[in-house]
Amino acid sequence: MDTHTHVDHSRPRPPRRRPRGAARALTAVAVAAAAAVGGAYAAGLGPFAGEDGPDPGAAAAGRAFLADWAAGRLPDAAARTTSPDRARQVLRSFTAGLDITGPKLTAGEPEETGDGTVTVPFTARMPVTGLGTWTYTSELPLREQDDGAWKVDWRLSLVHPRLSDGHKFRLEREETEPVEATDRDGETLSAATHPSLAPVLARLAGGPDGGGPRGAVHLVDRATGEVVRTEASFGGKAAAKDDGPVRTTLDADWQSAAERALARAGGRNAALVALRVDDGEVLAVANAPASGFNRAVSGTYAPGSTWKIVTSSALLLKGAVAPDDVVDCPKYLTVGKRFQNVETSEHPGATFRKGFTESCNTAFIGLRDELDDGELGEVAEKYFGVGQTWHVGVPSYDGSVPVPRDATEKAASMIGQGRVQANPLVMASVTATAVSGTFRQPSLVAGTEDTTATTPLPPRVVTQLRELMRATVTEGTAGVLADLPGEVGAKTGTAEVSDDQENNGWMVAHRDGVAVACVVEEGVTGGGSAGPVIHELLSAVPAS
Repeated sequence: MDTHTHVDHSRPRPPRRRPRGAARALTAVAVAAAAAVGGAYAAGLGPFAGEDGPDPGAAAAGRAFLADWAAGRLPDAAARTTSPDRARQVLRSFTAGLDITGPKLTAGEPEETGDGTVTVPFTARMPVTGLGTWTYTSELPLREQDDGAWKVDWRLSLVHPRLSDGHKFRLEREETEPVEATDRDGETLSAATHPSLAPVLARLAGGPDGGGPRGAVHLVDRATGEVVRTEASFGGKAAAKDDGPVRTTLDADWQSAAERALARAGGRNAALVALRVDDGEVLAVANAPASGFNRAVSGTYAPGSTWKIVTSSALLLKGAVAPDDVVDCPKYLTVGKRFQNVETSEHPGATFRKGFTESCNTAFIGLRDELDDGELGEVAEKYFGVGQTWHVGVPSYDGSVPVPRDATEKAASMIGQGRVQANPLVMASVTATAVSGTFRQPSLVAGTEDTTATTPLPPRVVTQLRELMRATVTEGTAGVLADLPGEVGAKTGTAEVSDDQENNGWMVAHRDGVAVACVVEEGVTGGGSAGPVIHELLSAVPAS
């Protein structure tokens, strides 16, 4: 089985200068907030907070509000405010009225404002169904209540700085004709023949630039309905009708096999990408459900232990570890918060190779001091292109590896948690880069611009990564692929989401010059959920 982390919230917090009667309430708020956001990485609590600075209970309450809002738990989010009824009404109207699904709300560092409130800035990434993502920044004002609990001091402007009693937002869509597309061999592709491509084909309407459907979010006067300003525009110039079908890099056989394989996800939200290692051309993009959000290319997920491919690269590049070095894998390791392996497994005296094939979290976290704080992100960008701007042919999210804010977050980033974000497109590309040594920008259509700049991995590191991924299939957590023909290499991953949701399951694999990545939301483990999907796909496409 793959490993994941668990956080021990029983550690005492540093004393704060606050009313004596509020201590018990603060503890309750902090624990509840940590649970709401998966406390492991997002709550920002722990022994690194000092005597100075904002009360950690305020930050916890703000992050919990954002977590509830993002998860669609609007009554819970509203209950964390000073005006629950009004907050519930506005949040529901805002998200439903603008066709927003699956918002991503990322909190920044809290600040004391001097008037008894604490401000938590945040970045909002609001996916507008069928159009794209509207990104903006706002901030939450938090005020301590008489009982010592912190609540969001409700006001319209916290939802968006320009939302007010006089102004609201309106979504307008422009009608566009359905795009005609073909696969790499000229075979017609459509949502009728390949339902999972619906959100992909919708974004191909602008040709190589991925213009897609067009629309806008306008700020309008509540009284007159007149447009005051345009907050977000989506889509580019529509492809001319006489240009003919858009020729994609997709392969109809791979695409069909990928869509059938996603049926193994058991009805859960899932996504899969397969691309060619030698040139980055995408062979298949599959999403479940088949309509709506293109989570395979635009989704933002913690990649879990599949990220250990990048972490291993960083460690191997600087000679900090070798595959046969002993890197102990204990049950627990505390770095501000307690991390553990699944079912508290342990491998005393294990080698780094064993730590990789068994996906031992504590072994990787134990090597964190071998890397500088920003080094993991630097390696991801320099060698794997992660975080650079990709021109895929449709709008894409190209990964993010922020510099850790403290030791706990650095530990989490070593195992693909914390604020590390990716999706199947990113992780399929990471896999292709690891086994070839060279990053090649993924593409869905010919003629896309490539503005990335990367450095090849040394052959020594590539050889080691290939051996580690192969061993994960033959003797480790990716054994579900062991019966497949060909030299298959893989890495599993389990990523925590929150304490009230099951873990996301991940697997990446490569065979015969094709790299594949799959995520199954709430799949519990990578080997148990994403593994059968990839097995089904590779079984359907003959090995060369």
